[in-house]
Amino acid sequence: GKDTKPQIIVPSFLHRAGLRFRLHAKLPGKPDLAFPRYHAVVFVHGCFWHRHKGCRYATTPASNAAFWREKFAANVIRDTKARKMLEEIGWRVLTIWACELNASTLQGLERKIKSGE
Repeated sequence: GKDTKPQIIVPSFLHRAGLRFRLHAKLPGKPDLAFPRYHAVVFVHGCFWHRHKGCRYATTPASNAAFWREKFAANVIRDTKARKMLEEIGWRVLTIWACELNASTLQGLERKIKSGE
């Protein structure tokens, strides 16, 4: 989905910090934010859908568990493929998890984008 709360907070913070980007660029995996100047992309992932390891929000529903396991596994595979494809064409890939959104994480993300880490 688009325009979730984290997907609104992250671009808003980075824009106020002076960074300019493209939303949902036509790149592999359609990253949430693309910074052509820095050759970096950012994915803003929800912990439930993208299976943030060790996160309390990455639960599996009890009903129809087999369906959900397949769905989540497909999401993780798709994310991994997109990341590899982007890296192969020279983009730096950064992921920010919804559960980790706070001021220091956003400032760290800003530094990573600008510094080329």
